[in-house]
Amino acid sequence: MKEIHHFIRNEFRPSSSGHTIDVIQPATGNVYARLAAGDATDVQHAYAAAADAAKGWGRTSLAARQDILQRMASLIDVRLEEFAQAEMIDAGKPIRLARSLDIPRAASNFAFFASAAAQFASEAHDMPGVAINYTLRQPLGVVGCISPWNLPLYLFTWKIAPAIAAGNAVVAKPSELTPLTASMLGDVCMEAGLPAGVLNIVHGTGPDAGEAIVRHEGVKAVSFTGSTAVGKRIAGICADQLKKSSLELGGKNPIIIFADCDYEEMLNTTIRSSFSNAGQICLCGSRIFVQRSIYDRFVADFTARTHALKVGNPALADTEVGALISEAHLQKVLSYIDLAQQEGGTIIAGGQRLTLPSPNDGGYFIAPTVITGLPQNCRTNTEEIFGPVVTIMPFDTEAEALAMANHTNYGLAAVVWTNHLARAHRLAQALHAGIVWINCWLLRDLRTPFGGVKNSGIGREGGWEAMRFFTEAKNVAINFEH
Repeated sequence: MKEIHHFIRNEFRPSSSGHTIDVIQPATGNVYARLAAGDATDVQHAYAAAADAAKGWGRTSLAARQDILQRMASLIDVRLEEFAQAEMIDAGKPIRLARSLDIPRAASNFAFFASAAAQFASEAHDMPGVAINYTLRQPLGVVGCISPWNLPLYLFTWKIAPAIAAGNAVVAKPSELTPLTASMLGDVCMEAGLPAGVLNIVHGTGPDAGEAIVRHEGVKAVSFTGSTAVGKRIAGICADQLKKSSLELGGKNPIIIFADCDYEEMLNTTIRSSFSNAGQICLCGSRIFVQRSIYDRFVADFTARTHALKVGNPALADTEVGALISEAHLQKVLSYIDLAQQEGGTIIAGGQRLTLPSPNDGGYFIAPTVITGLPQNCRTNTEEIFGPVVTIMPFDTEAEALAMANHTNYGLAAVVWTNHLARAHRLAQALHAGIVWINCWLLRDLRTPFGGVKNSGIGREGGWEAMRFFTEAKNVAINFEH
C-alpha cells in the first residue's frame, strides 16, 4: 500500500490532521494507496514555504531558472516509462496513451516555458521629446494551481511550468483521484535543484484543500481546470478578493463533417477524437454533425470502427480504451445513456458497462457508445457527459450545421472537416469556440492560446497568455525634461 504525502519546502510530509484518503485504481476498483488529506492548515504551511521562496526565486537570474526548468523536463523524459506506468495505474488510461501523450507533453511543458521565459518581452512607448514609457512584467509572488484527474501530469505541469518560469512560487493541488505522478514530480524538483518552497503540492479534496488555496489572501492568482460548477464558485471567491483567475472548464464539442472531406482521414481521426482516454478529455468531440449525403455511410463505418475498438486492461499495449476514473463517474455516464433513450435516441453501439476478466473484473469500463435519432436541443446533446459517448446527427446546409454546433452553453473546441477553403474560414470565425481545428484534432502548438468561451471558461493558458497571467504589468514613465 503506497503512502502519498504532501510536498512542502522540498519535504514529503503527512497531513497535519493525520487524515488520509483511499486512492482507487480505476482498472481494478481496488485501493492501492493512501493519500494525505490536506486542509487549510496544510495549505498555510505550503503558503508559508512559498512566500519565503518567492522572495529569492523572483530575483533569480533568468538563466538559472531556465536551467532548472530544462533539467526538470529532461528528468521526466529519462523516467518516462516510470511516469507512464504510474499514470496508467492512477488514471486507468491505456499505457500507450500515457507513453505517447501524457508524459511527453508534461516534459514539453517545462522545456517550452524554459525557452519562453527568455523570449518574453514587454513594451516601450516613446513620447517624442517628452518621456519614455516602458512596461515591467513582474512575478505575482505566490500563486495557486489546481488541476483535474483526466490528464494528471500533463495539465498539472501546464500550469506550474509558466508560473515558476515567470518567477512565482506555487501552491498546487492535483486531483485526489490521481495524485501519484504529481507526487513523483516532487522528486524531480529536488533532483533538478528547484529551491525549497518554489513548488509545494498539497493533496486533498476540493472543498478542504482546493478551496483553502483559493481563499488564502496571500495567493495572488488561481489557475484552475475542472468542472464548470466548481469554476463558477472559484470565480466568485476570486472576485470577492479582486484576485486574478484563469478557468478552463467543460466542453460539449461539435465535429462538423462535410461531404467534400478527405473521408478516410476524417474517419480515423474522428474515432480518436471521440474515444481517446475513454472520452475523458475536455477537447473530445461528443456531438458529430454529418452532411446528409454521406450520413448513412458515415454512421455505418463509424459504428463498425467503434465496435472494433479494444477495450481492456490498460497495461496491455494493444488496449485502445481504458477505464473511467471512478464508480461515481461511471454511473453518471450510464445515467446519460439511459437519458438518451428516454429522449428518443437509439443506441447503435455500446451503451453498457463491461465486466472484464480478472484482475480487471472490478474496473470501471464502459463500451464506447454511439447514439442516433436525438433532437439537437435535448439534454444529452447539450450537457457535458465526459465519457465514451457520442451522438450523430445529419444536416443539410452550412447554416444549419453552424446553428446546431453553437446550440450549447459550452464553447471550448470545434472540429470542421471540409476541403472548401472559404467554408473553413467562415465556420472558423462563426463557431462559438476558443479552438477550431480544420481537418485535424488535438494538433497543438504550445505557443497558441488555449481556452474557451461561454461556460467553457475565462482567460487563456499557453504561450504568452500564460506568462502574462502569472505576471503583473507595471508602467514606468521617465520624464526627459528633468
